[in-house]
Amino acid sequence: MKEFIKKELDGWKKLEIAWVVIATIVMLGLSIYWKDTVIGIISALTGIWCVILTGKGKISSYIFGMINTLLYAYIAYGAKYYGEVMLNLLYYVPTNVIGFVLWKKNMNQENTEVVKKRMKVKTQLLVATGTAFGVFLYGLVLKKLGGQMPLVDSMSTVLSVVAQILCVKRYMEQWIIWIVVDVVTIIMWAVVFAQGGESIATLVMWSVYLINAIIMFVKWFKETKKEVVHV
Repeated sequence: MKEFIKKELDGWKKLEIAWVVIATIVMLGLSIYWKDTVIGIISALTGIWCVILTGKGKISSYIFGMINTLLYAYIAYGAKYYGEVMLNLLYYVPTNVIGFVLWKKNMNQENTEVVKKRMKVKTQLLVATGTAFGVFLYGLVLKKLGGQMPLVDSMSTVLSVVAQILCVKRYMEQWIIWIVVDVVTIIMWAVVFAQGGESIATLVMWSVYLINAIIMFVKWFKETKKEVVHV
């Protein structure tokens, strides 16, 4: 355990540490100001730490991710975002376990970060086409269930499924999809908050996710370009 913690704390730059601190303080400050629930705050904190650790390529991201997954599903259920509930409980829970195992087998021992890679252009186009088709079909299902904003909920859910697969497989392209997911999900939770819901921590969490996704896209893009790893 001591060795595991040491590896997770190793290799951080000053700017990266500053980003973790700033994101945490902003989320806590706004959540306390708006009197959000304890569950909402814990979910937001673990979620923020998860995505930052994922971007850093640290395997502990899956530990915080599991906590966030369970709490976020509970919050989404209360907001009637059933697509988000199913996504987290039926998909993120098992993929957190799978991701932990696969990342552990592909760690760079020199910088204690996961080894990153890119897709070929042909594969990128196939993923994009399949994703668009999935969004349309799942949107119809959510509409039948009577969910709120079914098409937007479908986009958030389907894109998240694809992005998580790419994350587990360590592809740089995951961050492009996460950026879209974050924008869509921010819109969803902004609607809930505008309607009087106690979701400010969740809204702030996704806003931080968006900023983090942009930062990590640049990081992974540079690193995979340097390493010339195209799969």
